[in-house]
Amino acid sequence: MSKIFMSANDPFETADPQVARLLAEERPGDNAQAMSVSELSLALKRTVEDRFSHVRVRGEISGFKRAASGHIYFCLKDDNARLDAVMWKGGAARLPFAPEDGLEVVATGKLTTYAGRSNYQIVVDSLEVAGEGAMMLLFEKLKACLAAEGLFAPERKKKLPSLPRTIGVVTSPTGAVIRDILHRLADRFPTHVIVWPVLVQGEGSAAQIARAVSGFSAMPQDGPATRPDLVIVARGGGSIEDLWAFNDEAVVRAVADCTIPIISAVGHETDTTLCDFAADLRAPTPTAAAEIAVPVRSDLLQRVGQFGLRMSNTVRKRVDLAAERLEAQRRLMPKLSDLAAPHQQRTDDLAERLRQSLRTRVGKAEIAYSAPAMMLHPRLLNRRVEQGQQRLDALTRLAGSLHPEAPLKRGFARVTDADGKTIMTRDAALKAGEVTLRFVDGEVGGLVHGAAASRPAPPKSVKPAINQGNLFDG
Repeated sequence: MSKIFMSANDPFETADPQVARLLAEERPGDNAQAMSVSELSLALKRTVEDRFSHVRVRGEISGFKRAASGHIYFCLKDDNARLDAVMWKGGAARLPFAPEDGLEVVATGKLTTYAGRSNYQIVVDSLEVAGEGAMMLLFEKLKACLAAEGLFAPERKKKLPSLPRTIGVVTSPTGAVIRDILHRLADRFPTHVIVWPVLVQGEGSAAQIARAVSGFSAMPQDGPATRPDLVIVARGGGSIEDLWAFNDEAVVRAVADCTIPIISAVGHETDTTLCDFAADLRAPTPTAAAEIAVPVRSDLLQRVGQFGLRMSNTVRKRVDLAAERLEAQRRLMPKLSDLAAPHQQRTDDLAERLRQSLRTRVGKAEIAYSAPAMMLHPRLLNRRVEQGQQRLDALTRLAGSLHPEAPLKRGFARVTDADGKTIMTRDAALKAGEVTLRFVDGEVGGLVHGAAASRPAPPKSVKPAINQGNLFDG
């Protein structure tokens, strides 16, 4: 271990104290004890931290970098000196602005030493922009950067609704701003208002404002809560430091990306924030934002009445003009009687010709049908009926005499074969062999002589008829 020797005895010591000694030794009565480097570093650390436990240092940021752990490291410098600085993750996350090289700031913290490099540094608890000039420089740099991305382009601006049903307001719920907005809306046109309460300055205010704007933008059209038709981001007047949350990059991006038309009403008329450039419209004051958001209800009703009157007058004028044109056209048109007279005359002529034609056709019909009519006279009809009856009787008698069964009544018999067909000739009878004789009172079976040898014996179920000889032998 390295040692620092404040005094020592040298075996080769001479009487002259200025003579260098080779071997360091503790000498009696010497109160300057040797310390290790670590002991000295720790002593320096305690001394520095006790003496400078709370300091405020103003300087320009140089060599700024943010580690993966979230800690930030930089130097503070002026024309003649520089001081290393570190800010831990928790404090860095709460910064209301983005540190960068060249920005003049005031750092508040405590001095300490870093033994690893034998130097001292300031552990920063808070970091503030040094004066309005530095803040305006930071403002202009961020404005130029965001403008280059097109966040302030006119083509991104959305048209405000003429009569919003619901208005969302991002502001402090306890300040005079929300009361002024609600009062002015009630005076002009009572409208449903949804307030998203936020801090409008101080630590965490920028994050709350950005979340509120993004929250309104993300609300669904058919969700449980009514989605605003218009959003107002509002705050009362104040210094540039008081309004700085509305210059935060996260807030500006949330306003620019909002899908709902948005009005920025931050500060007084002379105050300007980056939120104003990103919004679809800037209002000089929160009260003016309420006036821009809705029309005056009485003025609107008056305008509607005027439009109704103008519409009625316009319709009346058009009707009157149409009536005049119709009357002029009516005068130019011929009279109805003049138009109908030729057709009436022709109709009368056709009617007369029709009557003549009908009379002629009826006369011809009378002549043509007179002879048939005479034939339809009752006496003639009776005579024709009697004649017809006589003819019918004669035909009936003839049909009766011609009936196949009629000869049976006179002593004749009908000869049929096994199929019931009438046998008309001798050859047919010989061919049939077995025949049936049908008399008026019944049938008798028989065999034809000369055909028995060639035909099989009759079935046992058929009784042979009484031998009557050959019916066809003379």
